[in-house]
Amino acid sequence: MDEIKVKVVEFGDRKHYQMQYSDPVTRKKKTRSTEVEKTGLKKDRNEAERVAAKWEAELREGRYSSPSKTLWSHFRESYEAQVLSGLSKRTLQQSDIAFDMVERLLNPQRVHDVTAQRLSWLAAELRKETKVGEKTKPGLSESSIKSYFAHLKAAHRWAERVGMIAKAPVFPKLHRASSNDSAKGRALSGEEFDRMIAAVPKVVGEGRAAEWQRFLRGLWMSGFRVGESLVLSWDEGAGIVVDIAGRNPVAHIEADSQKSHRSETIPLAPEFGELLKAVPPDQRQGAVFSPIDQKGKRASLEVAIRTISEIGRKTNAKTWTNAKSGKTKCATAHDLRRSFGTRWASRVMPAVLQQMMRHASIQTTMRFYVTRNAVTAGDVIREAFEKTQSGNSSGNSSGNSAPSAHEKSTHES
Repeated sequence: MDEIKVKVVEFGDRKHYQMQYSDPVTRKKKTRSTEVEKTGLKKDRNEAERVAAKWEAELREGRYSSPSKTLWSHFRESYEAQVLSGLSKRTLQQSDIAFDMVERLLNPQRVHDVTAQRLSWLAAELRKETKVGEKTKPGLSESSIKSYFAHLKAAHRWAERVGMIAKAPVFPKLHRASSNDSAKGRALSGEEFDRMIAAVPKVVGEGRAAEWQRFLRGLWMSGFRVGESLVLSWDEGAGIVVDIAGRNPVAHIEADSQKSHRSETIPLAPEFGELLKAVPPDQRQGAVFSPIDQKGKRASLEVAIRTISEIGRKTNAKTWTNAKSGKTKCATAHDLRRSFGTRWASRVMPAVLQQMMRHASIQTTMRFYVTRNAVTAGDVIREAFEKTQSGNSSGNSSGNSAPSAHEKSTHES
């Protein structure tokens, strides 16, 4: 195939310099305006040449398509190859979900089919509940829609920069998720977690129960997300490697394996370290957890989340209620992480808890665990106060206990 060469041309009936090339396949000439006015000045001609050179580079790299004709499939393939291929697996997965939603609900043939009006309709559709058999599937939360739209917006802005579309569509303004919306769950009590462990055989069967129970205990004791727990490994070089050789257990995490996209070494809770140490040394290789699905294979992330949710439903441990519809949600995998954070919020300082939870911002730790734990702390304070009250003499109507001998000596000194 001949190499594309763009040259600047002038037409008597055109106000601006034009740029033109011959299509290597069809041999037809393609013309486009440089938007540089013909003045006869050398500097303007040079500017037109610069614009033509840029278009030539885009054509040779396959980055240019007519803004009105760019196919959606070509746009998606190009974005995945040229942008997403260099990003983390999580970003790639989230973008795939966002693209799939657009294709399923909007079915665009060309990129310009995705307009501001259709995006607004898409957001409304994603909020709606849907029927799946006899069950009702809740719509996406505002925070989830906002996250997926962020990926779509980034893709459309890239398409605008490389000339695939004339201008990216305006995305609808989404409401900021309230604290109630972004935290659809609560910490579980020890008794509720025990009920989950007891319910495991009813969901996965006796033969697969032991490893699933160990997996749940790992989530309860570590605070890891489900996806992170499934990539936990004993082997050096893996995404997340556990290390129990030292006095305190730690985990070495590669950037691609966690939400913050940064590599770090984090401390592990002592009880989780004990769970790891219980594994015989000759078995400390490969994945730390290997829950098995119905086909006898290692469970995928989707299967793991669905199975744990089913276990939670068996316990009937309700962790969230929709204020409008009254519908409830039972214990899920993420509630196990919430439970870990809540337990440790009363044991360590916020900065340490931030490391254990791997929050990018201390504000997240304070908002979801430390501030909320004030209610629990208040109960402890009240209990301590009531104990002091119960020891008061009946004649002390003011509610203040008499000073102790130690208090007297301290005051007198």
